[in-house]
Amino acid sequence: MEAPPDNDVLWARALHYTHPDGSPALGGVSLGVREGEILAVTGPRGSGKTALLHCLSGLARSQRGEVWFNSVPVHTMGPMARERLRRDRFGWIDPAPALVPELNVWENAALPLMLRGTSRRRAKAAALEWLERLDVGDKYRLRPHELTQAERQRVCITRALAPAPSVLFADEPTAPLHRADRGHVLRTLTTAARSHGITVVLATHDAETAALADRTVPLLDGRRVRTVHLPPVTESEGRATCSLSA
Repeated sequence: MEAPPDNDVLWARALHYTHPDGSPALGGVSLGVREGEILAVTGPRGSGKTALLHCLSGLARSQRGEVWFNSVPVHTMGPMARERLRRDRFGWIDPAPALVPELNVWENAALPLMLRGTSRRRAKAAALEWLERLDVGDKYRLRPHELTQAERQRVCITRALAPAPSVLFADEPTAPLHRADRGHVLRTLTTAARSHGITVVLATHDAETAALADRTVPLLDGRRVRTVHLPPVTESEGRATCSLSA
């Protein structure tokens, strides 16, 4: 068995995953993610991005292959161990905002900290700090139904960042946001990750979002691909092509 590199916080080898309905999702994907790196997993819808994040985070177990976190084999962990890993070391942002309707904004944002055993006062302070950074600090007493969809997504991002996870998995985190909001939220997310040493694995099909990452891993039909950049067509070549097709 090949040992993962020491400088990779996440390392995966030859991941194969099939959806419950039998459709293939991953066909032998391997990658490494360095500590503090922002990695964008790119590709069209259906390319396997979400499946890869689920396998890397322990939300799903691949049928074949290995996943290592800080040299610990995630792929051999049982369900309870994977759940503790996600609770204590990982953060997650879904494409659609999901909040607890009975809790107000700061309680939703502080929930992972309180589940870890952090005192209510300290959890609230951390949540309020991140809510301010994401421009929803003035909403901290409101319930989710009183927020816009974009505001709810900002609260979800706060909830993922407040516990300072080792790795943050973000699956199309700006999908519900208007274009004007995306830039600010993404800059906050990437700045927070760099200042706190958080490793980010970001799934996106948006080129502007991927451009903020340190590195990209493109997927197509569940496999890594190399992007081929064709040289631009010159004016003379364009005329020649037109004359040939005429």
